[in-house]
Amino acid sequence: MKILTFDIGGTNIKYALCDEKFHLYDRHTVPTQAELGGQNIINKVIGIIEQYEGVDRVAISTAGQVDSVNGIVVYSTNNIPYYTGMLVKKIIENKTGIPTYVENDVNAAAIGEAKFGAARGSSDFICLTFGTGIGGAIYINDKLYKGVGSSAGEFGHIITHAGGRECTCGGEGCYEQYASAKALIQKVESVTGKTMNGFEIFREENFNNPEIRHAIDIWIDEIIIGLKSIIYSFNPSLLVLGGGIMNEEYIIELIDRKIYKQLMTNYRNVNIVNTELGNDAALLGVAYAVSKL
Repeated sequence: MKILTFDIGGTNIKYALCDEKFHLYDRHTVPTQAELGGQNIINKVIGIIEQYEGVDRVAISTAGQVDSVNGIVVYSTNNIPYYTGMLVKKIIENKTGIPTYVENDVNAAAIGEAKFGAARGSSDFICLTFGTGIGGAIYINDKLYKGVGSSAGEFGHIITHAGGRECTCGGEGCYEQYASAKALIQKVESVTGKTMNGFEIFREENFNNPEIRHAIDIWIDEIIIGLKSIIYSFNPSLLVLGGGIMNEEYIIELIDRKIYKQLMTNYRNVNIVNTELGNDAALLGVAYAVSKL
């Protein structure tokens, strides 16, 4: 089976071909141009699909809350305007004739990690990704738990600061406003006056700057606040943390040094790890899901 698999994020669309042994090849990345809206994104995806021949399935991992049974984006924040209600599966299948499966990006990443990565052999775990926002997925009894509206796991919008910063969801004080990678970038800019991406922040010359290091440590404390709430809610054996910035070893090391001291004794057996698959997790996860249809 030849699968064309996509991962649609707020910044980039990553895509690749996937074979029957779940090896990715012919990888590419293009800008999402999210500000142009959901229809522009789907048009871009269709244009890419039409460049390939012999594709048996299309697999799409995307930002937003997704009804994967019907392939609909049931809700999206203004990070991608006019995406809420988008009939992704129907539009793509009508245009290309290729069976298509659509899943939320963090749910897709959780499937990938469960089948091929850091959560292999674990039937129950929580997955979070830290990027422009914070996404989450809940894996229970070896399958995703999605809730009544296909939207469970929106950990980025748990309230960690009542009455705090306005969020793109319309609320105030949401976790992702303080603990996302975007929040770190904004924090560093506020103390240095310089705009840096996550990779640049952790370059040695910047990481060793006391002001930047202090900003990073405060940001990690914000991550811990949310993780503690999730641990107390689910009592999981495993937390898998993803997003490009989580590749920085310092983050997990400091979380490990701090969080267990702050947890009640019977919650300290949780294992907190990085993803093994990194940016491939969602691509592989949604490809695996579509292969089972």
